[in-house]
Amino acid sequence: MAVRAIRGATQLEEDVRDHMLERVAEMVTDVMTANGLEVDDFISVVFTATSDLVSEFPAYAARRLGFGEVPLLCARELEIEGSMPRVVRMLAHVETDRPRADITHVYLHGAAALRSDLTRVRSLPDGDA
Repeated sequence: MAVRAIRGATQLEEDVRDHMLERVAEMVTDVMTANGLEVDDFISVVFTATSDLVSEFPAYAARRLGFGEVPLLCARELEIEGSMPRVVRMLAHVETDRPRADITHVYLHGAAALRSDLTRVRSLPDGDA
């Protein structure tokens, strides 16, 4: 069993608590589905949020999905001029038998534009289902 890192990101339309919980839960469950993971496969998850998101801790959405025993951390994303607003990112460390080349990173909604350079990405731009 190897330890792999998986990235994810999503963009919110507005800073509203229920919207935050919905978008973060969608991102986490998409990472799990795309990589064949269960909660017990997660070692830890770091969430970052841009400074314009203050309605809820992103980690709370993961806690509601059953991540009670997984160490979770929330932090602020760097404030770089011209960067995308209202974005939550995640970096998850997992145990998996998948080779690094078979890990799928997940970028949803406006954040789908962030990493078009990655070869194994599940991206869902706004307006797509």
